[in-house]
Amino acid sequence: MSRSSKKGPYVDPKLLKKISRLKSGDKTVIKTWSRDSEISPEMVGFVFGVHNGKDFIEVRVREEMVGHHLGEFSQTRKFTKHGGKMQRELEASTATAAGGAAKPEAGKK
Repeated sequence: MSRSSKKGPYVDPKLLKKISRLKSGDKTVIKTWSRDSEISPEMVGFVFGVHNGKDFIEVRVREEMVGHHLGEFSQTRKFTKHGGKMQRELEASTATAAGGAAKPEAGKK
């Protein structure tokens, strides 16, 4: 369920205070744990370090991001890859295509 339109968007007050202290051209990263804060137009141009549970992921706010939450741009889970027989075949075919010429093995006479 989304937030009531009567209340307006939620933006962490501490985050707004940090933004007001900095200039828009400043390159410093603003660290935050507030993943549920919505991106407001005042945040455009700043770089935020959004905590994903382990690290701070740097997010440079652009105009297209206004209205979204900060947590949407800092993934909490790392996708490795899908496994299985087909995946191994694809990896083997790309490795041979990228390798080109065969390399001589060390240890053989």
